[in-house]
Amino acid sequence: MSKSRWTIPVGAILVHLGIGSVYAWSTLNRPIIAALPPQPWWGSPPYTTFTAALVLLGLSAATMGPWVERRGARVAAKTSALFFAGGLALGGLGLLWQQPLLLFLGLGILCGIGCGIGYIAPVSTLVKWFPERRGMATGFAIMGFGGGAFLGGYANAFLIEQMGVARALFVLSGVYFALMSAGAQLLRPAPEAPGGLATPATTGLTRGEAIRTPQFLLLWGILCVNVTAGIGILAQASPMMQDLFGRTPKQAAAVVAVISLFNAGGRLLWSSASDLMGRRTTYLLFFVVQFALFLAIPRFAQAGAWWPFLACLLTVFTMYGGGFATMPAFLADLFGARNVGAIHGAVLTAWSVAAVMGPVIITQLSERARAALAPGAPRVHIYDQPLMLLAGLLAVGLVLTLAVKPLPSTTK
Repeated sequence: MSKSRWTIPVGAILVHLGIGSVYAWSTLNRPIIAALPPQPWWGSPPYTTFTAALVLLGLSAATMGPWVERRGARVAAKTSALFFAGGLALGGLGLLWQQPLLLFLGLGILCGIGCGIGYIAPVSTLVKWFPERRGMATGFAIMGFGGGAFLGGYANAFLIEQMGVARALFVLSGVYFALMSAGAQLLRPAPEAPGGLATPATTGLTRGEAIRTPQFLLLWGILCVNVTAGIGILAQASPMMQDLFGRTPKQAAAVVAVISLFNAGGRLLWSSASDLMGRRTTYLLFFVVQFALFLAIPRFAQAGAWWPFLACLLTVFTMYGGGFATMPAFLADLFGARNVGAIHGAVLTAWSVAAVMGPVIITQLSERARAALAPGAPRVHIYDQPLMLLAGLLAVGLVLTLAVKPLPSTTK
């Protein structure tokens, strides 16, 4: 009796719940700073490790994509679990031994590599198991990444309070290794057609062929723009709510937790919707709506309209998450499903670029505006310029999406 294909999304979710906890690392920042000797601002471990992890996520996904396709999702997910859990354990040792370099190697390098391999590991398998609902299938998995941020934030805070940050990392290492290993066991390759014949789900371009097409460059730019806008807001969400609406840090933190839920839910919502209305139409909707919302936020702030502002913020984050989840299905539609894991890995280098560019744009411009304020002046306009710049980038994303056309039938 054959096993149900619905165990595959469950396994993917478990793997992504583990690596998705990287987005909850802001809860580690102050405990790590308190546990280590003073460091120069440019080497402050919490921030350098997080940035390095996101950069390594994209780079390792790109370089390891062909290996993931050759070895299969189960082996790749188990490897991801080893790297990610090992990185957390090494980071814990770095804190116990007061060695910032070990912390950086663990959380920044090993965890980043584990994130990259684990992120793409289930993608190719999912699109082959669900050729008729590719968006929904990848949405399930990548929803787990957003869910990992929500659960990880609470787990980090609880464990740090109970046993300190170093021992918390050891416990998290064991928990995530078990969780991700269990998920890996549920992953298995999709069956071929009778007689070993290839099906539409197992045909397509190689990674090398795909990345040489204009379509790949357009999709790379589309992902980069969408992530830059979303992660820019994410990097400043708490300070923005405090500056624009006078919310306390605790109140802002509660909203950030809600944001992570909308981020996770948007991954399944929009990727599933893309099965019905098409990937290109979905991204066109993302850019049109977000362009309008980024321009509306300063007006709501000036008017003190908290609930419309919050609605804008939460909508943006559904589309931020939805952009991640819809991309693998878009790639499979254009280039075929055979090597979509490797191709997806290559396109994730856009995430590495956006992870640096987005926070820099909104943080640097808002800090300059803040420094130019007269003493006691309201801060309601300090985010106007960066939000307008990000809106301009979203308009560029719209143009890129309009330019995406199907491959000629002779190419695919």
